[in-house]
Amino acid sequence: MRPRFNTALQVVVLAFTLADEVRSQVIELPEVSVTSTHDNSVGTSDAASQGTVTGARISSRPILRTADILEFVPGLVVSQHSGDGKANQYYLRGFNLDHGTDFATFVDGMPVNMRTHAHGQGYTDLNFLIPELVSLIQFKKGTYHAEEGDFASAGSARLRLVDRLPSGIATATVGANQYVRMLLANSTALGAGQVLYALDLAHNNGPWDNPGNYRKINGLLRWSEGTSQDGSSLTAMAYSARWNSTDQIPLRAVQSGQLSRFGAVDPSAGGDTARYSLSYDMRTPNRPGFLEFNAYAVRSRLDLFSNFTYFQDDPVNGDQFQQRERRDLIGFDLRQSIPMSLAGLVMLNRFGLQGRFDSLSPVALYQTTERRQTSAVREDRVKQGSLGLFAENTTQWSEKLRTVAAIRFDSYSFDVSSSIGANSGRASANLASPKVSVILGPWASTEYFLNYGHGFHSNDARGTTATLSPKALQPITPVTPLVKTRGSEIGVRSEVVAGLQTSLALWRLELDSELVFSGDAGDTSPSRASHRHGIEWTALYRVLPQLTVNMDVAASRARYTQPDPAGDSVPGSINRVGVIGATLGDYNGLFGSVHARYFGPRPLTEDGSVRSTSTVLTNLRVGYRLDRRTRVFADLLNVFDRKASDSVYYYASRLRGEPAPVNDLHFHPVEPRTLRITLIHNF
Repeated sequence: MRPRFNTALQVVVLAFTLADEVRSQVIELPEVSVTSTHDNSVGTSDAASQGTVTGARISSRPILRTADILEFVPGLVVSQHSGDGKANQYYLRGFNLDHGTDFATFVDGMPVNMRTHAHGQGYTDLNFLIPELVSLIQFKKGTYHAEEGDFASAGSARLRLVDRLPSGIATATVGANQYVRMLLANSTALGAGQVLYALDLAHNNGPWDNPGNYRKINGLLRWSEGTSQDGSSLTAMAYSARWNSTDQIPLRAVQSGQLSRFGAVDPSAGGDTARYSLSYDMRTPNRPGFLEFNAYAVRSRLDLFSNFTYFQDDPVNGDQFQQRERRDLIGFDLRQSIPMSLAGLVMLNRFGLQGRFDSLSPVALYQTTERRQTSAVREDRVKQGSLGLFAENTTQWSEKLRTVAAIRFDSYSFDVSSSIGANSGRASANLASPKVSVILGPWASTEYFLNYGHGFHSNDARGTTATLSPKALQPITPVTPLVKTRGSEIGVRSEVVAGLQTSLALWRLELDSELVFSGDAGDTSPSRASHRHGIEWTALYRVLPQLTVNMDVAASRARYTQPDPAGDSVPGSINRVGVIGATLGDYNGLFGSVHARYFGPRPLTEDGSVRSTSTVLTNLRVGYRLDRRTRVFADLLNVFDRKASDSVYYYASRLRGEPAPVNDLHFHPVEPRTLRITLIHNF
């Protein structure tokens, strides 16, 4: 079945109609409390690698960038290879995820990953997020969860925003390199519900020789009513930013003294972006059981100027290019849970319908010089739609045995109108994904998990219809629209030691096609099939009521499965990650935290002959409560001033005056030791 959309709006209208029809059958049920003193207690998940992070934990740890909030997902690393306004680089479970290709991220049910993006498939820009308003992060890894579809092969994170604040927040932060941030947020009663509003302003030059001049404005307005189990909300969000970029630089230029570690080859790189959204969320008990419904509309734009090869293709004007897109996105997610009993067995059945439609006009690539367009490589208009349907059954066979069995079906359509006529066309694809989990226990406060499932990620729509390469105009083969993945996991979660939560998971993942970074294009391209396997261990120990320590360790191995003389290593694939930290709650007015993150070496070439070095970064927060409403704290980022790389690649480039391209390491340095001081007042 191929999804057909006369207009994308019809999909959302249909979903709203279904939701209204079901909600009209609402029955009165007592409110269910979801409050827990633990994030990930035994009995709260279907896999050892699944978990929840509360807002209290999120607010306790210093972060350098907004997207660093995802590092609360055990084993996930967030880095950057460009300016502050660009989406971050993500690593998890043996993946260099690029900007989010195999990790799905949602904010209040809205997908953040962008399909057929101008810069990279699954582009995940979280700069529109206000961290202080995040109440919960629910993370899942692997391909075993029915509600997670595109981009979720390595895992997913669903961030939930607060509906109301206990008191207003006024925050001012200052730091080195003209870092300034101000936040004002509050909620107030309005009719049967409440209104939440927030305004977030920021500026940062960073340590770069070419100042970043990052300027950001975030706004949020939200109306909500009811409770987390019987209520609804309507949320408007707006974000806009501009910046200059210091992209990765060649090691040889630093070693020769031509550039400092914080220098830029092309100081005119940078970007301009914006994102506006309106979303509706509803949760309510009804006659069959429990209904959840989410609908959203997003308008975004991006103009990104990059130069990764400098003067390789054009020795006179340079290789700078512009990636542009203008996107309208609408979608919905409708889920119905139905509890039942059959032959004395307690069951929970869940059904879901998810739809999304992206319209890009244009998504384009231009050659530029100092941000001035010199030629158009390609300009495309893309319409991409999808429908996902899943059914899931959870059965409690006995006190110590529970199973979850599910099937997911996804159908995609692609319609591309290209400035290169031969690359215009239509494509479609369907994919079924079975999933099953077995949960045993608990015995002695310990549960055991067996998980298996299929997943997928979609490829760029332009690649599904392209028959000519955009620059050389040479024949190419269209890519597979949907790339299948298969994953399995064995795990255990325990609270056998009082105050200690710990989990251990052994996992494996197979991909039908890999995505590999291409240095000359500054983008990714499909490659060979691959497999990954690894081990993850997490522990959270409450030493005292005010003191918690945590440790996460992950090791993985990624290899291509199809032989090639180039080698079988997957360039950029993460190998080892470790985090250790401690958090002190309010103790006679004092509070703080310290966290160290180890980011292990990665192969940068397929034969493994070139590797990155490891990175250890430590962040510290020390704070004091001045009175009942006012706190002040200092964040010291990169405490030991490590001179390491945030991102590193190996490819050919040419600097001005060089006679030929040179294969070299290209790196983006971590920011040096940085002090930021924050004053928070509640009103």
